[in-house]
Amino acid sequence: MANIIITGTSRGIGFELVKLFAQEGHQVLALSRNHRPVESLGLTNVHTFSFDLGNPADFEKVQDFIKQWHVVDVLINNAGRLVNKPFQQISREEFENVYKVNVFGVAEMTKTVLPQMGRNGHVVTISSMGGVQGSVKFPGLSAYSSSKGAVITLTELWAEEFKETGPSFNVLALGAVQTEMLEEAFPGYQAPVTALEMATYIKDFALTGQKMYNGKLLQVSNSTP
Repeated sequence: MANIIITGTSRGIGFELVKLFAQEGHQVLALSRNHRPVESLGLTNVHTFSFDLGNPADFEKVQDFIKQWHVVDVLINNAGRLVNKPFQQISREEFENVYKVNVFGVAEMTKTVLPQMGRNGHVVTISSMGGVQGSVKFPGLSAYSSSKGAVITLTELWAEEFKETGPSFNVLALGAVQTEMLEEAFPGYQAPVTALEMATYIKDFALTGQKMYNGKLLQVSNSTP
């Protein structure tokens, strides 16, 4: 059984991932600002506490916890922040807050967990098709989509830097999934993929994808957006 850390677990894909990994008997650390939904599941192999990717002090809580595990097998950087506004109307603070979670938070979480990961470990970062160069772009998502492009490049850089020692790093650019965040970006749009369906794919990839991939971007999408 694996020791798995997942961020952004209060709803959507992250919440479904927690349940799927727990059902298979893995040990899960579920991190989100709102830890109540996961806590209410009452699962003995799931650990959770309130955690904010934008708060540097919270990373110390993660460090203290994972010392109990000795080894972290999988980190899934799933948490994300979205602002849907015309570029001219986005404040500097709003733009920075998106990057604090989607880029700087992902980098800090990865840096925090890396000392506990071995050669066979796997860091999976969840990106978006909007962050893929050459993909269809949508107005109002300047901060969000550009931040998702940044973590794609970060993944490639980390894979190169740690290729001799591990772990492996891969990034999944998701298309439309029926979640609360999708509703914020595209109000009224009905996605062809449910949160549970996507979580099932991500779970399997997180456990086995490092055997075949490192430093790769996989486009997980059958629709536009």
